[in-house]
Amino acid sequence: MSDILIACLFPAMLLYLGLRLSVFDKAFLRSIWFDFLALFKSGRTPNTNSGNGPFSVQTSSTAYSRYRSLSLDELSRMRASYTLIGRTHKHIGYELGYTKKLNRLAELIQVNAKATDGIVTVMRRRYAQELSVSSATLWSGFPSTVRETSIDSHSLSRIREALKHFVRDWSDAGSSERSVIFQPILSALSTLPAPSRSRNRVLVPGSGLGRLAYEISQLGYDVTACELSAYMNGAFRFLLDSEMTTTINQHEIHPYAHWWSHSRNTADLFRGIRFPDVIPRLAEEGTVGLHLTEGDFLALKAPKPLAGSDLSRANGYDFIVTLFFIDTSVNILSTLEQIHKLLKPGGTWVNLGPLLWCSSAQARLELTLEELFDAMEAVGFAVAGGRDGNDDDEPDCMKRRTIPCEYTHDDKAMMRWIYEAEFWVARKV
Repeated sequence: MSDILIACLFPAMLLYLGLRLSVFDKAFLRSIWFDFLALFKSGRTPNTNSGNGPFSVQTSSTAYSRYRSLSLDELSRMRASYTLIGRTHKHIGYELGYTKKLNRLAELIQVNAKATDGIVTVMRRRYAQELSVSSATLWSGFPSTVRETSIDSHSLSRIREALKHFVRDWSDAGSSERSVIFQPILSALSTLPAPSRSRNRVLVPGSGLGRLAYEISQLGYDVTACELSAYMNGAFRFLLDSEMTTTINQHEIHPYAHWWSHSRNTADLFRGIRFPDVIPRLAEEGTVGLHLTEGDFLALKAPKPLAGSDLSRANGYDFIVTLFFIDTSVNILSTLEQIHKLLKPGGTWVNLGPLLWCSSAQARLELTLEELFDAMEAVGFAVAGGRDGNDDDEPDCMKRRTIPCEYTHDDKAMMRWIYEAEFWVARKV
């Protein structure tokens, strides 16, 4: 029996020593260690809201640190697939420059990794406490209540999505897409006289990399961006960091290099995008400007009135702005109720987006647009200009309308995905 126990524990001891002494790649050893511990744990359902859930600081930080290795592993599979074709076809592929194309992708992975490595540096500095707790949990073994989340192709997809958001939110290349979806929202918020805006709070849940929230703050509002995903928060912090991002167009990525479908030519596929086109910074606590709250929108509490404003005013936000957000809800009714709860009496909700509900039956309710408007009325909202948008008492910029738009699109690709997004302004009644 003792021989069996030693045989089981000896590999674990080697893994432990290798990790502590940095002899091998730590991320690789950790993944093996997690698999080893899993042999002794009961089968539990992953808790996506836990400290090591799929969108947590721990998981996203580890994923960003492994962007290079995950991408190179994928490239290795592409090379292996190429070797399966016949000699004649390989010769044609070589003449077409296909092997050079694969080699070029390897180079661009290294370029993109400069950004992901920078994100990791910022996250390790910003979230040192959370990450140290995760590291301590690594060796705590069986008593741990945290289930380590594997880093896989889904993690790589989330990283690449964040890279494309750098383009959409913070580059000159994304300005045309931004103008289509930002302008209706900014126009509605601009109806409030400028001198009074600093006394009004705006919440932007699902803020992503924060450009919309930033633009609203430039109108003079006190704005809170709220984002659950640490993939997005880590990338946004990379831009906000005064050591990491100091000048306009300082960074470069090649966001489309990983997906070779619908490409007209290699130059378009591999083109680089520089960012940011402006340098964002957060406002000091207690001052009017841009603020960031990381976590679940459904857990937010209504804030107290701003300092210097009428303290007799009710708690809550004056405006809540949702852009491509409400259809991410697991339970849309909970989202509607939370928006209503967080708004002050008479507060305004501005929305623009589609109804692309969560797939695989994750969404508890998948409503049509008309059902959604019925639900809004039941919760306590009135649509400005009426549900048909024909009420002449409201200015045109406040009325419901359909806005064709795109989302992190590649303007040089052979494919276009157009959303018939719905815009409305609703007031809490």
